Amino acid sequence: MVAMHIDILTLFPDSINAVMKESILGRAQRNDVIRIEAHQIRDYTKNKQMQVDDYPYGGGQGMLMQVQPLYDCWADVCRQAGRRLHTIFLSAAGKRFTQADAIRLKETQERFILVCGHYEGVDERFIEECVDEEISVGDFVLTGGELPAMTVADAVCRLVPGVLADASCFKDESHYSGLLEYPQYSRPENWHDMHVPPVLLSGNHAAIARWQRKEALRRTRERRPDMLEGFQLSKLDRQLLEELDRESSPTGERETN
Repeated sequence: MVAMHIDILTLFPDSINAVMKESILGRAQRNDVIRIEAHQIRDYTKNKQMQVDDYPYGGGQGMLMQVQPLYDCWADVCRQAGRRLHTIFLSAAGKRFTQADAIRLKETQERFILVCGHYEGVDERFIEECVDEEISVGDFVLTGGELPAMTVADAVCRLVPGVLADASCFKDESHYSGLLEYPQYSRPENWHDMHVPPVLLSGNHAAIARWQRKEALRRTRERRPDMLEGFQLSKLDRQLLEELDRESSPTGERETN
């Protein structure tokens, strides 16, 4: 039995499969660690034209996804699962998706549904009847929900044991611990007269870990100071922030240890 099963309701399953069956996630699916299934909403229409959209009541621009084919697709997936599945609608009006949400979904849902909207949206009655939460991947509007759905699926699935080589592959990354990730370097040591920081070549693991934590704090404070608000700083974190303050002070005082 797979550890994570995500069902994506979409009008464009080929676009989902083209991405989700490649690279790391594709390998994890072939190894039966995860399963990502794209379901064609259009298969559940009841008219010869296979129409899934119609004009909205009350007027307005564009078309709206009809409730019937969307609901029937959703109900069939739940029937196959043998229970009502947690359902997420990808919407510009939803709560902004974060790493904390990815962790929450991985920890609480072994199988869930992602619904991709199109046109001007979906009939509100589907949301009221079937949707448990609405998620947005950012403060912008896209032409459909496929890219956001794949973003959510990727963010959740990569946390599942067996998808990445080791948990450290994601635990040290930006946002997982509440900080942005420290900068990283590879060969060559000198490129365009830019050198790898000497501490990373020292072999001193304690000094390297300290440098990495300090750089993570530096980068977070410079680029995303909002992330430090309410962040539980350790004694070492406070020391490192004080060092950063001294380094950036007008006197130019530098740490000497």
